Amino acid sequence: MIFDTESLHLRPPCSSDALLLFRFLGDAQAMRFTQAHPSLDHTDRYLEAHELNRQRVGYAPWTILEKSSRTIVGFGGLYEDPFDPGWGLEVGYYFAPSAWGKGYATELVRFSLALLRQDRALSVVRAFAHPENTASRRVLLKAGFTEERFIPFMNRHLYRADLSGSP
Repeated sequence: MIFDTESLHLRPPCSSDALLLFRFLGDAQAMRFTQAHPSLDHTDRYLEAHELNRQRVGYAPWTILEKSSRTIVGFGGLYEDPFDPGWGLEVGYYFAPSAWGKGYATELVRFSLALLRQDRALSVVRAFAHPENTASRRVLLKAGFTEERFIPFMNRHLYRADLSGSP
């Protein structure tokens, strides 16, 4: 499914996206609060695993394009993590440094929650944020998440959004 928000165009990734996504997913500085992809081949496998999950659970991250320029600026959205299963549905996002500070993450997370509220089959969605990633933690709180607890072995805060309430 393809969606447009006020500033973003969200679509499933295609194989030709891997190189452009790897430019920031493989950048150690841009990914300092998570894990940088070690190779383009890794990014290809990462996209394939998420797309298999889209077929299985109905959700997977989108390639995120800036609507006005149609350039790829991020990767994220709703998913069940195929690499760390068991947490249920999550929302996550990774943006190119050129897209930071433009409100795109907040726009994506709010859109994702609104989409899930229409689904009505789910009651909760989770998200994770590194303790030093104050921008990401702020995005989650602005979008209506509450911090549940710190997960020491992950070095991440676990956040939760209740989907039964109003946005």
